[in-house]
Amino acid sequence: MATTSTARTVPAPRRVIDVDLDAPLPRLVADETGSSALVIGYRGGHPTGTLDVELTDDPADAARALGSLRETVLADVATVADDLLPTISVVVSTIVDRVDDLGDLLDVLEHLDYPDHEVIVVDNRVRVPADDRLPALLAGRDVRLVTERRPGLSAGRNAGVAAARGEVVAFTDDDVRVDPQWLRALGARFVREPDLDAVSGVILPTELATPAQIWYEAYYGGFSGERTFDPVTIVPDDVTGTMRHARVRALRPDGSLVKHFAVYGIGAYGAGANMAFRRSLIDAVGGFDTTLGAGSPARGGEDLAMFIETLWRGGRVGFEPRAVVHHRHRRSIEDLHKQLHGNGVGFTALMCALAAKDRRHVAVLARLVPTAAMVKVRETLGRLRGGSPTVAAVDVDAAVPAVPGAAVPRSLAYHELRGFPAGPAAWLRSRRRWRAVEAQHSQAG
Repeated sequence: MATTSTARTVPAPRRVIDVDLDAPLPRLVADETGSSALVIGYRGGHPTGTLDVELTDDPADAARALGSLRETVLADVATVADDLLPTISVVVSTIVDRVDDLGDLLDVLEHLDYPDHEVIVVDNRVRVPADDRLPALLAGRDVRLVTERRPGLSAGRNAGVAAARGEVVAFTDDDVRVDPQWLRALGARFVREPDLDAVSGVILPTELATPAQIWYEAYYGGFSGERTFDPVTIVPDDVTGTMRHARVRALRPDGSLVKHFAVYGIGAYGAGANMAFRRSLIDAVGGFDTTLGAGSPARGGEDLAMFIETLWRGGRVGFEPRAVVHHRHRRSIEDLHKQLHGNGVGFTALMCALAAKDRRHVAVLARLVPTAAMVKVRETLGRLRGGSPTVAAVDVDAAVPAVPGAAVPRSLAYHELRGFPAGPAAWLRSRRRWRAVEAQHSQAG
């Protein structure tokens, strides 16, 4: 199947605009930076919703379009006193390939609105270049440096956890920036719901400047799932037998049901760029699975594995929309194809890793996979259609502007779907490689 086209209609750059909904609206008009925008509405420093807006020369058009966004409100939550907040360690594992982004992230992490936290940077490079820029980047910063030369994001995160002093360990990546109140939102949620074992949050785009970034937003609808700004708590079904904890419920604060889904679909509410776990939970699970994650042949899945382990053990996960980070999506279509292929590989590799750890997953997956496959096909077709009735006539990689109601390239689905059958073999290679790494490490020690 071809993945390029000489006649592709690509979307124009879209602006990402933050708007304080409690203040007079800014004057939003089309200009040289674009005539389309993703507007993120904020109240009290927290996002309440997003809206796609087509801009014109008349600011009144944008003001009218923003009417529905201005009606959004924050869910009321109790204020948590500083002395009740848990101590938190923020872990960032990096291979130092995005030095400027890492510096921007650390600028914010050091000065977060939080009474007791530490920042741990894990140098996860296997080899350090002669012109290493990391020492200069960290000089003068209140940051702890941990070195982990064994490859893979899971190994890096585990090294950060081992060094962490906090009751809670929060994780983010070196290609995001975090809101100033990110950590407070995470910590406060743990206090308000003391039976939570993990908390995740919202991931917003920092820019939508290239077709690849716009298509990624349209394809995934909010990084890893449908974006929502309502808090929920994910709890496992309390049933007996084979399906124990295999299905979970997302509940509103009043206890009403939002949705009911298989535990393996937790990615709709959590991703590694914005997640926090109680240290006790991480220790009980045994850390992140080193056969999974970026930097391994399995390519990913370590974050979902930790969420699934949490729920599989009967734990609870909170989704907190006040905890916000901003991710810079892949800028080129080639990098996006690689990412989506890696997502496919990582997901089925994750299934293998779970089954190897607990054979009960085999029986559960045997019952759920047929239904899950149909759901996946429907979701993929829906993403490709984007509400357009003419998607069947769209060429392999042809597209129209990827705003809601528009089609996205079929190549996105192709690269993701072709990764699924490659996952099991990738996981086996990853497991063999990690065993070799461990043996070498033991000999060196």
